[in-house]
This record gives sequence, C-alpha cells and structure tokens, in this order.
Amino acid sequence: MNFFRKTALFLLVLSVLAACGSFVSQYVLGMNPCVLCIVQRLCVLAVGVAALLAVFFRQSSKVGRTFSALLISAPAVYGIGTAAYQLWLQSLPPGTAPSCGAPWTFRLKDWPLFDWFEPIVRGFGNCAVPDYFLGVALPVWSIAYFCFVVVLVWFAWLKTK
Repeated sequence: MNFFRKTALFLLVLSVLAACGSFVSQYVLGMNPCVLCIVQRLCVLAVGVAALLAVFFRQSSKVGRTFSALLISAPAVYGIGTAAYQLWLQSLPPGTAPSCGAPWTFRLKDWPLFDWFEPIVRGFGNCAVPDYFLGVALPVWSIAYFCFVVVLVWFAWLKTK
C-alpha cells in the first residue's frame, strides 16, 4: 500500500470520527446545528466518501493520484468557505446578521428516502450564535479540519512516486 492510499485511509477514519463528533454534539450534548453547520457536516461526510473512493482507485499513476486528490480536496475547500462565511456571520454585531435560510428538514422534506437521511440534516440553530468546544468556536475547528485535509492530501500527492 503506497503512502497516498494510506493517507486516504487515514482521512476516511478522521472523517468518520469528525462526523461522529458532530452527531454526539447534537444528539448527546444538545447543541442545535444551524444550516451552515449542517453544510459543514455534509462536507465532512463528502470528504470521507471521497477518501473511501480514493482508497479503491488505482494510485500507481500520477493521473490517478491527482484525480483522487482533487476529489478529496473539493468538498474540503467548499467546507472552508462555508465555515469562513459562518465565522463572518458570527463576527457581526448582535441583531445585524442575516438569516441562514430555511432549515434543511424543511427544504428536503419531499425528497425520496427523507426518513433515512433526516437525522443528518436535522437542526434549527441560529448561524450567528457561536457554539464553543474547548473555548474555540466550532467553525474554527471546521476550518482547521478542512485545511488539515487539504494540506495532508496534497503533501501525500507530492510525496508518493
């Protein structure tokens, strides 16, 4: 198993742990996720799925590794943008932040198999109200996670021959 495939496997495990942390914070600790939090959760899950696919892709060629790195990086970069936008919303004076939009459960209620994925998109929190873990706002943790994913995947891409 080459270094890139090991890195993809590590990112898969890391994504599963991050997603589990998200569900624990919602369903055990009682933190109510907002629309942007759920988008970040979906980005974490997308990074995990992309890493799982990358584990099964052929990694012996530069083209395969490049495709895998781009596949993993795309949801991570989108997650960075979403978390940065949420940080900007949280930095605004109280009462001046715009609305996050309708909750995902309202937007997707007519989709097929909604009952299956509804626990993933459930939440009605306010995007402008920060929640903290170890004294750090949750979007900062998200940015750290997504930046780590991007840096690690491209480091593995460069390192693997």
